[in-house]
Amino acid sequence: MLGRTDATPMIAVKDIDRARKFYEDKLGLKTKDEWGGEGVTLKSGDTLINVYRSEFAGTNKATSLTFQVDDVEKEVTNLKDKGIFFEHYDLPGLQSKGDLYVGEKGFKTAWFKDPDGNILSLVEGTQ
Repeated sequence: MLGRTDATPMIAVKDIDRARKFYEDKLGLKTKDEWGGEGVTLKSGDTLINVYRSEFAGTNKATSLTFQVDDVEKEVTNLKDKGIFFEHYDLPGLQSKGDLYVGEKGFKTAWFKDPDGNILSLVEGTQ
């Protein structure tokens, strides 16, 4: 069944070159494959992420991709230094501390958007 297979996130974007620059230069992902100008496969740790051209880019209003990190505060600072702005949401069970949201048991998260408005997040710990 599918529970034994790998799954790959698909991120829709309008401009492949702009998205690739963001994901590589700002987030530090590496290109694994290119799809003739219509998309690119990027690598984050052991995860492959497909970024592809679509007229529906940025229409998802939920988190598209989450990065599990060891130190969310450090990552937020590094990304802010690269010009990334963080989103603020009012969510039950999470307390806002600037750009970070803190839950029980040391859980921390923060959200930001790629150039097409896809919501990405950083997570430290488990809820």
